[in-house]
Amino acid sequence: MVSHQVSGVGLRGIASAVPQTIQTAESLADIFGEEATKKLIKRVGVRERRVAGVLCSSDLCEVAAERLLQELAWDKASIDALLFVTQTPDYVLPATACSLHERLSLSSHCIALDINLGCSGYIYGLWMASQFLMGGAVKRLLLLVGDTPSRFVSPEDRSTAPLFGDAGTATALEFVPEALSLSFSLGTDGTGGEHLMIPAGSFRQPHTESTEVRKEQSDGSIRSDEDLSMNGAEVFAFALREIPDLVKTTLALAEWDIEHVDAFVPHQANAFLLRHLAKRMKLPLEKMHLNLEQFGNTSCASIPLAITTELAGSLSRSSMNLLLVGFGVGWSWGAVALTAAPMVLPALIEVESSHFSLKGVR
Repeated sequence: MVSHQVSGVGLRGIASAVPQTIQTAESLADIFGEEATKKLIKRVGVRERRVAGVLCSSDLCEVAAERLLQELAWDKASIDALLFVTQTPDYVLPATACSLHERLSLSSHCIALDINLGCSGYIYGLWMASQFLMGGAVKRLLLLVGDTPSRFVSPEDRSTAPLFGDAGTATALEFVPEALSLSFSLGTDGTGGEHLMIPAGSFRQPHTESTEVRKEQSDGSIRSDEDLSMNGAEVFAFALREIPDLVKTTLALAEWDIEHVDAFVPHQANAFLLRHLAKRMKLPLEKMHLNLEQFGNTSCASIPLAITTELAGSLSRSSMNLLLVGFGVGWSWGAVALTAAPMVLPALIEVESSHFSLKGVR
């Protein structure tokens, strides 16, 4: 595990956008039955999710970025870098970051690149953004983080259909020489990749007529090889194995104990798992902030979305000590302990599908 302190980085604001379309957990009763659906709701803790339809993750991130830049009153010409974290890009190529660069009308001196990560993606994105900023060569940076996992799950797969929702976020960061340090810990275990995976549809196993056919799997779920496959038991075991040590290492690096933490914002995996993690880490539940019930697991967007929906009232007025923890697909995990100064946190944006054409251009 890599542990690293970064200085000179200031978080200036976070904005989040979600599709306007809501799918309730109760609507799944037609597929899974009423009793099974009630048990699923109780276990995963999700009552409704936002679903993108034709919207792409880039569309949601674009809307969030435009609102954030407007409220920050940042000149777009002052932005030196754009990082886009997603597992649902617009195209195989070019990089969606380049498309967003054009759509946001950023200057040609601004660099742009994609980062393909899921559940840990926001932490890795913050860490990579910090590397750009800490030397001062990049003064201002936009970190756009979003996914539309509802577009790659089978509606007949009880392990994924009740859980995943869609969202896009924008985080504005700036070089601030006097800013307090950010304490990062990050790790990877690629042997776990098979347990949270879309097996087919890309270059290793290209799309064929048979790979898109949904059929009953060994676990009883109905999905195709181009749908997300998740081994929930392995996810649970991985998280309990790695995350308590990750938190302990990150707090030690920051020279904090659990009492120093004002708010713990984890990746919104599922309520059952997060309650077990809090118990294992002896973390007071009142310090753990979740929005699973309203939005589900939004992959890499879940942490910034939870910050904007659960902490906006406090963070817009005062500083807070935050512990942010992401973990999942890969296996990949990361945490950061940081003191966030008061920042701009616009109200949650709801996006209609008709706002964008299929090409993502208004």
